Parts: sequence; C-alpha cells; structure tokens
Amino acid sequence: MTEKLELYKCEICGNIVEVIIAGAGELVCCGQPMNLLTAHTEEEMKGEAHLPVQFYNEEGKEEVRVGSQPHPMIPEHYIQFIETISEDGKTSVLHYLEPGEEPKVLVKEGLGDYIARENCNIHGLWANVISHE
Repeated sequence: MTEKLELYKCEICGNIVEVIIAGAGELVCCGQPMNLLTAHTEEEMKGEAHLPVQFYNEEGKEEVRVGSQPHPMIPEHYIQFIETISEDGKTSVLHYLEPGEEPKVLVKEGLGDYIARENCNIHGLWANVISHE
C-alpha cells in the first residue's frame, strides 16, 4: 500500500515517481518493485551540504536553499528538485532544477510550517521540517 506524497525509485532505470493518490497496489518499473525513498534528515557526510534550509533573501522573501553552503550544480553532481509540502499535506510545490542553476527556490506565500525535501542525483533524498515559531 502506498501513501500520498511518497517517493519511489526504480533501481534499474532511475525513474522516480511521487504518489498523488494512495492505492493498494505495488509500484513496479522495469519488471521489479520500486523502492520507497526514505529521506535523510541530518547532515551525515562531512564536507557535503544536502539538508534543505530556510533562508530569507535580500527582499525579505522566504527561500529554501540546499545546505548552508551552496550544493554543487554540475552535470555530474546536482540537485534534481526541491519540493515544499504543507504541514497538512494538502499543498505541494515541486521545483525542478538543472546543472548550472542555484540550488534554491522561493517558498509559496502563506504556506505556514512545511517540509522541504530535495533530491541529489548522487546522495539521494533529504528533508527538513521548517517551522515559523
């Protein structure tokens, strides 16, 4: 059984899918069950910055950035997407990124507390809870 907003990856071809509506079936790709991705929630690697963090830019607008120091954005090593998900799970905003772009996105105004998650093409899925307390 799947849950809404879960991410699954095919270990053969690299497809990543997000569950929009939960169902009882098993997700299969390339003839094999897909693996549920579990997000890292703490920096685990020295010298690598993957945790999505809250930041306010020069205009005072809220952003999510990947790491306290910008993550590499080269073809061999980059952030594929950043997603923000409201605390109640009813609002999800997904931003795709490409090598050469800055690993940051503006946060939708009025989102409230949310989960920020991102996927590195090498080091996988990372998530952080952002609170406005």
